[in-house]
Parts: sequence; structure tokens; C-alpha cells
Amino acid sequence: MFSNFDFSVILNSWRYLFFDGMAFTLTLTALAAVGGVILGTLIAMMRLSGLPVLPQIAKVYVNFMRSLPLVLVIFWFYFLVPYIGQWMIGAERPIQVGAFSSSLITFTLFEAAYFSEIMRAGIQSIPKGQGAAASALGLTYWQSMGSVILPQAFRNMLPVLLTQTIVLFQDTSLVYVLSITDFLGAASKIAQRDGRLVEMYLFAAVVYFAVCFIASLLVRRLQRRVAIIR
Repeated sequence: MFSNFDFSVILNSWRYLFFDGMAFTLTLTALAAVGGVILGTLIAMMRLSGLPVLPQIAKVYVNFMRSLPLVLVIFWFYFLVPYIGQWMIGAERPIQVGAFSSSLITFTLFEAAYFSEIMRAGIQSIPKGQGAAASALGLTYWQSMGSVILPQAFRNMLPVLLTQTIVLFQDTSLVYVLSITDFLGAASKIAQRDGRLVEMYLFAAVVYFAVCFIASLLVRRLQRRVAIIR
């Protein structure tokens, strides 16, 4: 069955696959995860706010993003936002966003909806007495959140946040529809060039599985350590 396979194409292209493709994938994953956590934390605080308007706005945003396919959001942002920007500032031509910037903003906005629900659960897991004690010490709402509630929530939710980051790493393969050279895009270009689709896509699947499996084991180990600290 494997007698006709030629895996030398992988050896001849490993620099392009990893130094260009995988490097882009990891960079996009890291930046989108950081941006998504920051924005998601703000959205979670909006959901838990006592103001009458902010929770509703955050709820609509989260439900809207979680109801859309990610690949559709990528296409929308890449093709429509330049024209929306042109209309907003009155430019003569569509605003050039760029493939990388478009994908980064898309993943940040999309993943923020999921990170916000994780952070909301983490904040709600902290006993209400913590906030009451912070208020009794004279701390404002934002001071108690930044110094008391959020540090504990981050520690409690860290394994879940990292698990969602693994999902984000898998989802970054969708940027290949914009002809961006991520890891899957690099593998696809080599496969099309050399006519070795089975070998390259099989190798890409093995790499994605290995990275996600190892990362999952590390997250599981971290989860046990966090449980011991509690």
C-alpha cells in the first residue's frame, strides 16, 4: 500500500514547512490567543456588570459570534471590511487590510467570544466574599477585579484557556483559504507542486495530531497541579 509513497518530498521541504508555515501558525495562534483573552476578559466583565446596557451588548456579541462558522467570518472580514472602511472614512478606494492583519483580527474577535465565557465562569467561581472583602478594604470595583478576583479566576481557568488555545491552533488552518502560507497552506503548495497530495496531507495530519496531543498532555498535567494548589 505504501510502496508508491515518496516521503522524500517532506525531507526536501521541511525548512519551508516549519520555518515559514509552522512559524506563521504559531505566531498567529499566540497573538490571537493573547488578544482574545484580553478582549474576552473585558466582555466577561461587561456580562457581569450591574449596568443595564453593557450585559445585553456583550450577550448579543457572544451569541452572534458563536452562531457563525469561523470560515465565514474570515471571508466576511477579508472581503467586506475594506469596503466598510472606505465608506466610514470616505476614501476613494477600499482600505487594504492585508491577509495577516485580517486573519489576526478575525481570530481575535471570534475567539474572544469563547474566552469570555470561560473567564465569566472563572470570575463567578470566586466566592462573593472575596469581592465584599475587597470593598470593605476600600478598593474600587476595578481595583478589586484587577488585584483580587481576576488573578484567582485566571489560575482557576488556565487549563481551560489553554485547551481553547489548542482549538485555536487547529482553527488557524482555515487561513489557508486566503492563500496564506501557514503550515497547512505550505503543505498544500508543496503537494500541488510535486503531485504528492497523499504524502503531504498525511504528514500535515500527523504534525497537527502530535502538537495537539502533546499540548493536551501538558494541559492535563497543569490541571492536576492547579487542583493540588486549591
